[in-house]
Amino acid sequence: MVIVIIVVVLVLIGLFIVFSNYNGLVKLNQQTEEAWSDITVQLKRRYDLIPNLVNTVKGYAAHEKTVFEDVTDARTKAMNSNGVAQTAQAENQFSSTLKSLFAVAENYPQLQATQNFQELQAELIDTEDKIQASRRFYNSMVRDFNTRRKTFPTKLYANMLGYKKDKEYFELDAAQEAQAEQPVNVQF
Repeated sequence: MVIVIIVVVLVLIGLFIVFSNYNGLVKLNQQTEEAWSDITVQLKRRYDLIPNLVNTVKGYAAHEKTVFEDVTDARTKAMNSNGVAQTAQAENQFSSTLKSLFAVAENYPQLQATQNFQELQAELIDTEDKIQASRRFYNSMVRDFNTRRKTFPTKLYANMLGYKKDKEYFELDAAQEAQAEQPVNVQF
């Protein structure tokens, strides 16, 4: 009788550990999905600002047609990207093309003085800050999920519970990573 009670208690403890770890994985998975959603919201906000920015700069630099086309193409590719890795790659390309637009805008002091341009610049800076914050939050959720999935005893049964692989980090290329460490400063 005592052995049966001990076995039942051990089984209950084992089930508690499995359920607890499973619930932890589910929670971290949901938090990671929510964090990714936050990133996509901020990226969409930035994508929505770009046509206004391009049109404002176009009014002063109409002869820079190639730059405007490159920015528009990169924006379209970024908007149509799926998944973390593809989005990161598209964002790296998009950021590079935006730099060329900023370089064009620097050549027009009267453009910098317009209220519309200043408002767009402030919104873009705010959006870039939010993208960085969302990215940091997402990557911390990915770290927590991957750590939980790889640690004992969860590692023993995570695959059976449907968590077969790690989540991907949303990483920038080295040049953007260095830039992300600096305060956002968009100069036109």
